[in-house]
Amino acid sequence: MLKNMQETLEKAFDVLNRVYFNNELPTIVISIMSSPKSNGHFTLGKVWRAEDSHYNEINISAEHLDRPIENICATLCHEMVHYYCYINGIADVSQNGRYHNKRFKEVAEQHGLIISYKQYIGYSVTKPSKEFTEVIKSNNIEKPIDINRDGEKFISICGTGIDGKAGTDNGIELPKKPKCSTRKYQCPCCKNSFRATKDINVLCMDCNVQYEKIEKVDNSEV
Repeated sequence: MLKNMQETLEKAFDVLNRVYFNNELPTIVISIMSSPKSNGHFTLGKVWRAEDSHYNEINISAEHLDRPIENICATLCHEMVHYYCYINGIADVSQNGRYHNKRFKEVAEQHGLIISYKQYIGYSVTKPSKEFTEVIKSNNIEKPIDINRDGEKFISICGTGIDGKAGTDNGIELPKKPKCSTRKYQCPCCKNSFRATKDINVLCMDCNVQYEKIEKVDNSEV
């Protein structure tokens, strides 16, 4: 099933490469893997090997395939823009690749996308333009199958005992975790984290935003 979606994305890459990038983008591996917090990503390193050749990667999130095909292709093109900037030495992001600057917006909008701003990630929110959508339709790029990874809804392992409820093992309720005595704090931008034994207010000096309290943590797990 997933093979058909993979082939569709590879076809879309070829079409977009021809229409918007003058076939300048070299061959790349397009993967479909779990990435619930983002629609896709581009890897700077050549993380894939085929025989004696090595390739960069564009991943399309398996959790966000239930969008219209033009939006999925817009995500693909977003990552192709990163690829284009990487090849041409254009500094399109900062903060370890998290923040998309105005240079990214400029290049992306030259390649059929509509880009808007969001705090912490910059000019990253991506939508297909009318022209882009027409390119997708006119080249017969369609979803081959309605498929999506819904794993986030089913992350608990069900037991096989009395009622098989999530959080049980062979029908026996698992013991509750002991009360927590420490707190975990995380920067909403760079995701750096630390633990503290009391409630505190801390500013991330890299991102200039306040750390958020995520959870309390059992001391035995620290």
